[in-house]
Amino acid sequence: MKNDILILGDGLLGSEIIKQTDWDYVSRKKDNVDLDEILSIVASNDKSIIVNCIANTDTYSSDKQSHMDVNFKFVVDLVQICNQFDKKYIHISTDYVYSNSIVSATEDDVPVHNPTWYSYSKILADGYVENFSQNHTTFRVTHKPRPFPYEKAWDNQFGNFDYVDNQARRIISLILRNVNGIYNIGVDNPRSVFTMAVETNKDVNGVGAPHEVPKNLIMSVLKIKELLNESN
Repeated sequence: MKNDILILGDGLLGSEIIKQTDWDYVSRKKDNVDLDEILSIVASNDKSIIVNCIANTDTYSSDKQSHMDVNFKFVVDLVQICNQFDKKYIHISTDYVYSNSIVSATEDDVPVHNPTWYSYSKILADGYVENFSQNHTTFRVTHKPRPFPYEKAWDNQFGNFDYVDNQARRIISLILRNVNGIYNIGVDNPRSVFTMAVETNKDVNGVGAPHEVPKNLIMSVLKIKELLNESN
């Protein structure tokens, strides 16, 4: 199975998965390819599991076109290719699909977007995957760099935040278990970004998040906690 996996993208999460697994990957920057060329690579590649780590993750950018092109339209095209060539599609989603909805949102709860193109584009992609992909898994994940590299961290945004190495480890384990469905991925005890950040950066300062950024991103992670036998 390990030889059948292709990672798309080598950003924060993608590069960590690659680091921990040495799975084959395609990088827009390293390989000097655009999204259409990546679709062609997927179509002609013999890998049967496609892990899409490509996304515009600028959470409060007003760049509608980029969010829709990368986070939604590319996913639509990718799902269609995976369906056509009988490949399993691994969809990397986000806790932002639960923006300001209910505390401890489960995988079965209806997504609620906040007024950002990031949230909206990811919700549209999730819906398309669930309704039209013939073989897929969706991971709704939130991850930060280790150590936390920034001078400031939001102290009024709460979620299941964890470092990218831990999140990648969970995703890899679930991929190798060949699970299907939707999985919320993060720590069991919700916390602010600031609380997480000070674990690895004692000099970080807590600040309030911008108005347009959702303050409650808390998910229920009971499903993966039981599956992976995590104690916290």
